[in-house]
This record gives sequence, structure tokens and C-alpha cells, in this order.
Amino acid sequence: MNETIICAVGNVATQPVYRELAGGPSARFRLAVTPRYLNREKNVWTDGHTNFFTVWAGRQLAVNAAASLNLGDPVVVQGRLKVRTDAREGQNWLSAEIDAMAIGHDLARGTSAFRRVNKPETAASPPRPEPDWRTPEEEAGEAEPQQPSPSAVVT
Repeated sequence: MNETIICAVGNVATQPVYRELAGGPSARFRLAVTPRYLNREKNVWTDGHTNFFTVWAGRQLAVNAAASLNLGDPVVVQGRLKVRTDAREGQNWLSAEIDAMAIGHDLARGTSAFRRVNKPETAASPPRPEPDWRTPEEEAGEAEPQQPSPSAVVT
């Protein structure tokens, strides 16, 4: 199936709304995307037309987005673009929605701290042991840590 996948960079325009539905968690918010361009005549940056998208997130992405996003946050959203037309009260309406696959803060405009979500343990999946990251040489005790050799400075 052909789908239009987009990546939109903008700001959270409405506080995310979180709902527990029969099909699982869902969250939505509006995303404002405003391009900027350099007006060469005036030598100033100018805002272009602002496009608004309704962003929908499901399952764990919905839970994490609702817990992480706030009004005005700069974000990057990747997902499936859906453009819909509707006739209401004699008027034709056009709406653009993004069914999000990934949402993150735009680190070009600020910092963020990642916190991994702990998933509850189930009886069907016993806890997995921590992997052994040692190399075979380290296990045998043969390898000494390699120190980088000092480089000669030529003047």
C-alpha cells in the first residue's frame, strides 16, 4: 500500500489530549509548522504561512507523548499524512492529519533528557539476564587494555 510519509518540524500548538480507548491509549495535539525565509531586500528573516496538522499517536507513543510534550515545545514528527475533505453546514473543509510513528523534541532548539519507560514484567516473559560484553581475550585474562601511543609532534 502506498502511503505518504512525512517529517514535520514545528511547535506543539495545543496541549496534548490523552484518552484511554477500547483499542488502547490515544493522544492528539495540533502541530504548527512555519517556514522562515530570508527577505533579501530587507535583509531580515521573515515567517511564511503557518500550516497546522492534527497529530495522532497510539499505544505507547501516546502515553509517552502525553507525559513529555507541552504547549510550545519544538518537536519533530514523522508519520503518515492523511488529508481529508468534509462538508459541514454547506461549507467544504480540508484537514491535514499525521498518524505519528515517531515524535521527539527538536534538539536544534533546546535540550531534552531521555527517560526509558519501565515495562511491567509478565509471567510469560521471565527477566532476561544481563548480556556479557567481555571479549574472549578479556575472559581468558590475556589481553591488557591498549593505551594509545603518543603521536610525535613535527615542528
